[in-house]
Amino acid sequence: MANKLCMNLHHASLLVADVDEAFARYEKLLGMHGEKMDGYALMRCMHEDFCLILKPAGDQKPFLDYVAYELEPGLTLAEARREIEARGERVTEIDVPLRESGLLLNDPDGNRVVLVERRRPKDPRSPVMIPTDRIPGFHPRRLGHVNYLTENVKRQYDWYTQILGFKLTDWIGEAGLWLHIDPRHHVLAFLEKGYNHIHHLAFELVDFGQMRAGLDHIARYGRHVTWGPVRHGMAQNLASYWRMWEEEHFIEFYCDMQVLDADHEPFVHPDDPYASNTWGILPPRTYFMFTPEAIQMERDQVYAYLMP
Repeated sequence: MANKLCMNLHHASLLVADVDEAFARYEKLLGMHGEKMDGYALMRCMHEDFCLILKPAGDQKPFLDYVAYELEPGLTLAEARREIEARGERVTEIDVPLRESGLLLNDPDGNRVVLVERRRPKDPRSPVMIPTDRIPGFHPRRLGHVNYLTENVKRQYDWYTQILGFKLTDWIGEAGLWLHIDPRHHVLAFLEKGYNHIHHLAFELVDFGQMRAGLDHIARYGRHVTWGPVRHGMAQNLASYWRMWEEEHFIEFYCDMQVLDADHEPFVHPDDPYASNTWGILPPRTYFMFTPEAIQMERDQVYAYLMP
């Protein structure tokens, strides 16, 4: 197992059809705040640097651009680059807002990964102690993890553990993989579904009461839950999933995530419904689909009326 290079999920970068529209949408649906820059926008949950970059897609389709992680404290980009190249991986530099630069890699599925140097928060106080007139009442605590669909989960396991030093948390059977870089259960996960695609960006809420408020909030703006609320047996968190169809991914609201013991040992959970949801119901088939037909099936609630 390679030495761990990363300590924290920092941000995700999204390619969007219209920056102004996407800025207003994430502000409205998730209670995020931020500012528009020259040609792009930065968005925050609370007082962090930022957790989302919204960039114009141009001729590309709206989609996930990359996911960025902070390096271990004191580890420089130059040192990280030498270590990664010694592990046999190619690295290039990329411009990152509010940073001099970052390191860009591509995982075996072609997902772009960016590494940035660790910076301590400008204000060391707890976020709830910092006065503000910008952050609305409903907002997530943080961007907590990212999940992908993959055509080869073992290949992804090898790359993230051997190149970046991510640590294995748990498996579900042989097709579900969860990885961590801090005491939280996971910061990254992969499900083998025969193709490569971002599945969801997960935002942490305070508790189940705030999840209820959040789901009421998105419902008022015409979004509905595809799966949830559920209690995951593996990771133990409460979760609900809804679509951000404009950029072809789901948003997860979650809370009560398992915190790992210092002597945590990875566990292979049986690939059964209980590992996915102790409350019983599995997701609809459309949960793993991103076609217009799948989205329409959810809007029409086809699975509530017909056998698939």
